[in-house]
Amino acid sequence: MPGPRRTIVQLLPALDAGGVERSTLEIAQALVRAGDRAIVVSAGGRLVPRLTALGAEHVKLDIGRKSLLTLRHIAALRRVFERERACTRSTRSRLPAWLGWRAVRGMGSDAPRFVTTVHGLNSPSRYSAIMTRGERVICVSETVHDFVLTHYPKTDPGKLRVVPRGIDPDAFPHHPWPDRDARRRAASLHPQLGGDGPLLLLPGRGTRLKGHADALVLLATLRARGRDARLWLPGSREEGRGHYIEELEGQATQLGIADAVAFTPATFAIADAYAASDLVLQLSRKPEAFGRTVLEASAIGRSVVGWDHGGVGELLRVLQPRGAVPPFDGTLLERTADALLDAPPPRPVTMPYTLRAMQEATLAVYAELDRT
Repeated sequence: MPGPRRTIVQLLPALDAGGVERSTLEIAQALVRAGDRAIVVSAGGRLVPRLTALGAEHVKLDIGRKSLLTLRHIAALRRVFERERACTRSTRSRLPAWLGWRAVRGMGSDAPRFVTTVHGLNSPSRYSAIMTRGERVICVSETVHDFVLTHYPKTDPGKLRVVPRGIDPDAFPHHPWPDRDARRRAASLHPQLGGDGPLLLLPGRGTRLKGHADALVLLATLRARGRDARLWLPGSREEGRGHYIEELEGQATQLGIADAVAFTPATFAIADAYAASDLVLQLSRKPEAFGRTVLEASAIGRSVVGWDHGGVGELLRVLQPRGAVPPFDGTLLERTADALLDAPPPRPVTMPYTLRAMQEATLAVYAELDRT
């Protein structure tokens, strides 16, 4: 017999784009599928229609704006908890976590249980510490788990739960290597990507933290060694980041590789971009909490090379250990890339980091609190 229907309220700043927003929808989907009621409180955004299409509900409150005026939403948030009889509030961002924490004060035994999810490696501070106050604290990787215990040593390790992010295998099906058709499609959109040599791919936003400059140096080195390599940087060209692109284009010109690089906006067909590539790069200059690029590329069947730190290094050591390079060692990066292009590693036999596994593990954390 199924248990009683629960109401889970997730809090976050907005529903526009990003890993936090994607995870919010994925958990809402799992709750609805399990017969529970899923409510998301945020300022809204372009993902709201997708959320409601899943059968979840949305309450519009601007709980992510860093302003004293945002405090006025505390009372409204408390009314949401009371009206909807929420049994759990799940928070993925710091300011909404603070507001939710204040909102339940005085609710007594009617207060919803408190779950936080630490998605990032934010600078340690009293402000960020709210994410460790959950009755259960979900960490999206072992990297995050260790970060929490290192920087917030008063946190009870018994309440931490590691639930890695996961991907939908149907969205990233295996492609043969090389995939000539996918490469032709990429070259038809971006002529710089034509040719018979290997295609390198570094998906990531237009920020220095993503390591675009390291990728340009790697490309120049490979081409100097006689490879007709090309480089695609989807996501590097962003609105409002014109100065950054000019800087990268200038570097490419100086290195003599301008005609072999495509700086483009993000692509909605990222699986096809992986399929078109021969080697995927993950060169973030700052350790990341998780490395979804490693999962997606591995599922498609592509080699990945990246700096061995943070969540990226954690996943590489599990899925593609040959691709883990000590951070910022450009010489070893070039040697590793060369070796992987000549002899790609076998595709992982199994992919443990699936969307379904992540959803089920998260709902199991909520269920823990139902029993206490």
